Amino acid sequence: MNILVTGANGQLGNEMRRLGAVSPNNYIFTDVAELDIANSAAVLGAVRENGIEIIVNCAAYTNVDRAESDEAAAELINSTAVGNLAAAAKECGATLFHVSTDYVFGLEGNTPRTEEMPVAPLGVYGRTKLMGEQAIASSGCKALVFRTAWLYSEFGNNFLKTMLRLTAEKEQLKVVFDQVGTPTYAGDLALAIFSIIEAGVYEGNEGIYHFSNEGVCSWYDFAVEIAAAAGNSNCRIEPCHSSEFPSPVTRPSYSVLDKTKIKSTFGLDIPHWRESMEYCIKRIKNNKL
Repeated sequence: MNILVTGANGQLGNEMRRLGAVSPNNYIFTDVAELDIANSAAVLGAVRENGIEIIVNCAAYTNVDRAESDEAAAELINSTAVGNLAAAAKECGATLFHVSTDYVFGLEGNTPRTEEMPVAPLGVYGRTKLMGEQAIASSGCKALVFRTAWLYSEFGNNFLKTMLRLTAEKEQLKVVFDQVGTPTYAGDLALAIFSIIEAGVYEGNEGIYHFSNEGVCSWYDFAVEIAAAAGNSNCRIEPCHSSEFPSPVTRPSYSVLDKTKIKSTFGLDIPHWRESMEYCIKRIKNNKL
């Protein structure tokens, strides 16, 4: 089976590379240098020429703050390019695996978000990611959409790596405690996608799914646990309100995703966020990333 992975140099894409290396299937990894997914002709050509049966879209414009002043670029990657992948999947009979975000939800509610809850995105990032979901739905292609939140890994820039650096360098740090969610290790999300593909259980199970690690915490709680696991306990971490860090976009105050659907459909065993965090930190230390 031929599987095209886009955005292969990002956090999730790099995790897919690691898994794809041990698969009997043919994973073709691309980033913008190999395939510009904003170019519809190039996308269709790549899918046709390589006999692609599954597309895994790991590409996204994820800089939430910058998106507010760079809407065209965010829309190009998060919506237009997704539409191109969906159209190619539809024409060639492929199945599209796409990653979306908790940012499609608004500020209302303080119970775990199910796939059926109404969406009301905050800011350009959330709006363009929702547009991507809508482009997939309107294309009529076979697709599985995975909404996730608070993604981190040993690759690229993310909260965990920032906290590892800051808690090692500073004696004191302030981290917001009024935003609650679940940290998600990109390796766990990649493994979920990979397992579904390798088991061939995606056909007939198309739709939207929520995926994060288990458990709930604030960014402050997450930072404290990162520092403790890394041995950086000399840094004093204090909780603060998000208003102390002005941002051009309002972030969701409650981003906990309900994973009942994905667990019951695919029988996934999802680790607690603390367990995955400790695993990721060990990998970073061992690989000097």
